Amino acid sequence: MSSPTSPRSGVIHDIGYRRYDGPRLGLPAIVGSLLWSGLLATFGFGRSGKAKALPFALLGMTLVPAVVMVGIMAFMGLNAGLLDYSGYLADSSFLVVLFVAAQAPVLFSRDLRSGVISLYLARPLGATVFALTRWASLVLAIFAFVLTPVLVLLVGGLAAGADLTEELPEVVVALVGAILLALLVATVAALVSSWTLRRGLAVAGSIMALLVGLGVTAGLQGGAQMAGREDLAQWLALLSPFVLVDSLQVGLGGAAGGNSVAPVDDTARGWLMLAVALALMVLGLVLLVRRYRSKGA
Repeated sequence: MSSPTSPRSGVIHDIGYRRYDGPRLGLPAIVGSLLWSGLLATFGFGRSGKAKALPFALLGMTLVPAVVMVGIMAFMGLNAGLLDYSGYLADSSFLVVLFVAAQAPVLFSRDLRSGVISLYLARPLGATVFALTRWASLVLAIFAFVLTPVLVLLVGGLAAGADLTEELPEVVVALVGAILLALLVATVAALVSSWTLRRGLAVAGSIMALLVGLGVTAGLQGGAQMAGREDLAQWLALLSPFVLVDSLQVGLGGAAGGNSVAPVDDTARGWLMLAVALALMVLGLVLLVRRYRSKGA
């Protein structure tokens, strides 16, 4: 060991690394990249081939009834009124739950379990931006999942002779419903998945919160109706995103309905329920951000 007074003998070697002199894109580029990679990850891109099987199998299953319906309409010359866009959202609830329950842990549980979250939350990307970007990726994935069969119905119906001007109002109602459903379902699944490090528990928790919640809500609504409490039955729709969206589509958009046994029958109440649902969504996002801030502290 050299003495404190001995000369230093260290040498700096130039091994060919060069400084990056290009443009630094900053936070917007980071968010955009994280958003896009998260969206692709939910459909298995950038992962193993097996990871793509389930999301695309579920997406294919949602498309089968739409293709069959359009085929029957084209070959038998049936009326375009059979194209129930909003009802299709309600009928595909089970497949939507399976898709979300399986893919939400990819965005929320995996980073927490592996510990890579500490790298993500390094500056300039903070916990708030990270959590909201992951949530937005899941929102876009759910929206794409539920919108695809609606577009198949629309395009197929137009090819079979339906009138665009007649179909467009119903498509707009279904489109707004799909957006609201994606926002609410993504919030529930994100919260559940971010609070457990185990993928299996995240999947089971999301199914319990979404699918079982749908059945419980329908049962409670039926009980309230039998007790003569129609107003209470309508407010109980807030317990399930699927029931709520269906109820609002019927009450505010004039859709046929499917999941809700007590659709909103008052416009003012419908808008108030929508405001409450969005407020609950914001509360859920606050809790999600707090969860990631606690992990990044």
